[in-house]
Amino acid sequence: MSPTALPRPLEGLRVLDLSRAISGPYVGRLLADLGAEVVKIEVPDTDITQKFGRRRHGHAGLYVQYNAGKRSVGIDLASEQGAEVLRGLAGAADVVVENFRPGVLDRLHVGYTDLSARNPGLIMLSVSGFGQWGPESGRQAYAPVVHAESGMLGRQAEADGTAPVDLTMALADSTTALHGTVAVLAAVILRGRTGQGQHLDISMLEAMLASDDNVSYALEGDEFWPARGQIVEVAGGPMLISADPKFLWSRLRAAGHVADPDPDAPTAQRIAARAEVMEVWLSSFGSRSEVIAALEEARVAWAEVRTPRTVTDSPSVQARGVVAQVDDRDGGTRPVIRTPYRFSAAESGPAAGAPHLGEHNAEVLESWVGMSEERVRALEADGTLYRTATPVGGETH
Repeated sequence: MSPTALPRPLEGLRVLDLSRAISGPYVGRLLADLGAEVVKIEVPDTDITQKFGRRRHGHAGLYVQYNAGKRSVGIDLASEQGAEVLRGLAGAADVVVENFRPGVLDRLHVGYTDLSARNPGLIMLSVSGFGQWGPESGRQAYAPVVHAESGMLGRQAEADGTAPVDLTMALADSTTALHGTVAVLAAVILRGRTGQGQHLDISMLEAMLASDDNVSYALEGDEFWPARGQIVEVAGGPMLISADPKFLWSRLRAAGHVADPDPDAPTAQRIAARAEVMEVWLSSFGSRSEVIAALEEARVAWAEVRTPRTVTDSPSVQARGVVAQVDDRDGGTRPVIRTPYRFSAAESGPAAGAPHLGEHNAEVLESWVGMSEERVRALEADGTLYRTATPVGGETH
């Protein structure tokens, strides 16, 4: 770091990331962007994100998104020698993140009980679908499972009058990761006061329910559906207006843009007439810029209906550098979305690309536990540690 460089908030925090897919790795990515030293513990061909997105120089795009900035140590956790290597690393770590099914790590003797015996200050985050205990703790749980079980898909179907369909993003994974990161940081602060670590149990189902602003209505038996944005057709294509019809009418009327055609009509007829007036008004503009100007004048929130392919056209996305470029591991770069933390006196964001399997075996084991490079190479030779050759060239879709 140069003398003028800003610090990263979590510099000095050591994290072992044993997780795969999104819910756990995203926690590691967030912590890495904030300055933690995050080491991904991997077994070959076990991270499903390597199957999604363009593959370049050994990595798929989704894998890079959730593992940028980490280092990699490949360990055969099923072997006693490999488990002992992990226990040694955990002894030097502050945080362990894992999202195996409950009980798996305990059977390998690298669960919280085993790891904390060597390091009482260790904080371990365990992410699962339905919690570490309970009647459904053993169920397989991916984001779509939790989307359905959390009531989100059913509510959306009822609101739209359609059959349930899944979301087009792994919302349960991302939401759980955010809650998991908050829990880790809270535990780190508490450890600073008590000196004690602890085991954090985060379930995807609970994370979704805790984040759902509509659950409170169901808790009290209220069937009211909160206002949603409405899509309208205007010059240049569809646009979202973030206002229910009643609120939109009041804003447009206050700005002098619309008036009741028959103020004395019965309520139902008056509502229908107002909807028609607003539709005609919105379609009366010859250009999109004129629509936007009129909505701004009326203090109505609006949005472009962007797609994943056009979202980077957003002036905010471009101006704020939301897309970061990281090392593609072959002399070039590839894009990732940077985490949204902006500090006035600190730095954040991806500091490196995604690591190759076992790329940092020697580096991490020497600096964390004092293992010699000769010993590391011997463990690689007998299969206790994994290390792949660094791929070069080529890409697939």
